[in-house]
Amino acid sequence: MAPSTILTLIVVYFSILFIISYFVSRKNSDNDTFFKANKNSKWYLVAFGMIGTALSGVTFISVPGKVGAVTNQFAYFQFVIGNAIGFLIIAKVLLPLYYRMNLTSIYGYIEQRLGTISYKTSATIFLISRTIGSAFRLYLVVIVLQRYVFDAFHVPFALTVLISLALIFAYTYRGGLKTIIITDTLQTFFLVLSVFLTIYFICQSLDFSAVEAFEAVKTSNYSKIFFYEDFMAPTYFIKQILGGMFVTIAMVGLDQDLMQKNLSCKNIGEAQKNMFTFTGTFVLINIFFLSVGALLYMYADKNGIAIPEYLGKPKTDFLFPEIALNYLGAVPAIVFLLGLTAATFATTDSALTALTTSFCVDFLGMDKAANTHNQRTVRTRHFVHIGFSMLMFLVIIVFNALNDESVVTMIFRVAGYTYGPLLGLYCFGLFLKKLTVHDKLVPLICLLSPMLTYFISEHSAKWMGGYVFDTELIIVNGLITFLGLILISRRSLENTRF
Repeated sequence: MAPSTILTLIVVYFSILFIISYFVSRKNSDNDTFFKANKNSKWYLVAFGMIGTALSGVTFISVPGKVGAVTNQFAYFQFVIGNAIGFLIIAKVLLPLYYRMNLTSIYGYIEQRLGTISYKTSATIFLISRTIGSAFRLYLVVIVLQRYVFDAFHVPFALTVLISLALIFAYTYRGGLKTIIITDTLQTFFLVLSVFLTIYFICQSLDFSAVEAFEAVKTSNYSKIFFYEDFMAPTYFIKQILGGMFVTIAMVGLDQDLMQKNLSCKNIGEAQKNMFTFTGTFVLINIFFLSVGALLYMYADKNGIAIPEYLGKPKTDFLFPEIALNYLGAVPAIVFLLGLTAATFATTDSALTALTTSFCVDFLGMDKAANTHNQRTVRTRHFVHIGFSMLMFLVIIVFNALNDESVVTMIFRVAGYTYGPLLGLYCFGLFLKKLTVHDKLVPLICLLSPMLTYFISEHSAKWMGGYVFDTELIIVNGLITFLGLILISRRSLENTRF
């Protein structure tokens, strides 16, 4: 497909988002709208829109790309099972807590339970974690756009990143969460549609019926799900399931981004219906993404297509776009672009809104009633939104210079270090209610824990008979934080309600 055609499609796509943003936010763009969507979101819209936010362009490209490795195949589905367990724990444990406390920022729990410094520390951890994670996700779609569109116009990579972030800022800075709940619903529709249509087009190219495609995937060398053979291997099923569960609890349940959408529902009942519906759909969609991966490799084998290179190295993240844009025809290419764009920008717009919300609420106190309709605070919120856009820009530029791995691998590896302290903080608060901490020492514990975790990870193979950590590293990090908090704890003088 010609780069000019792809560019035209992107322009049309964002024009639709701008129109939606205009009509959603034209009557009201105060802080209550931006932070909480006026607390009247429909649960089914939130549930459907969260699919696009949770999956992102990483799932869209990187997960199918990983299927081709002999050591991976469908091993990622073990992680997805862990994700599903984590979502159910969030629905039954964390959501009732957040609604009971009527929180705008979920880190308000840490303030009431452990103290102000602990509260600021947890919010800072989120800001760092989500900025890095979202930058990685956006990076993936930007390098695809760069390779297949903007290189043809000799546009520098940095400018491509800047344009992408500017577009996201433009349709989110006024309406915030209220706008995103609507735009993400549309974007998720494009994402889901593209998955099914991609499978259809690949099957058509391979002369498979639906039943034949199912059998081909099932009997292929790519479809092994459970890995029991080697406990030391990163893909061992218990490690993947436990890692998926705790990564989800930390990256979703303790993350302002996805929780902010849940807290915009009218009540806890609707929020839980949202989570249960979302969980089932999430598992199903990931099965289809893995199937796309198997079919892509079958197509590549049949047609002699090699894995594309980036910066001189094979990059499996490029296999899907390479086949979709250059081999399947114009309509499949359009379908692929819609899905990729929807997946990635649904994640990034939501993250920018959550980052702005957390900073404005946790550090500037904009959730106070007096600040809700204050025009000065609204202007400040706009500057904060710009600030996080620029910070994400810098992270992407640095990551582009350093990364040589699959993006999905890098995201969950970094999450193990950045979200681990949050896991430890919340576990301490929820399970040791008779204890509190020396508040001033909490930042030190949260800093030392990832450092010690990294040290253990680097030497685990030598110390533990060849054992290699994967996604379960977040459990180690959370446990070290938890034990560190116990060391600086004392008996609470007050009864803890939460």
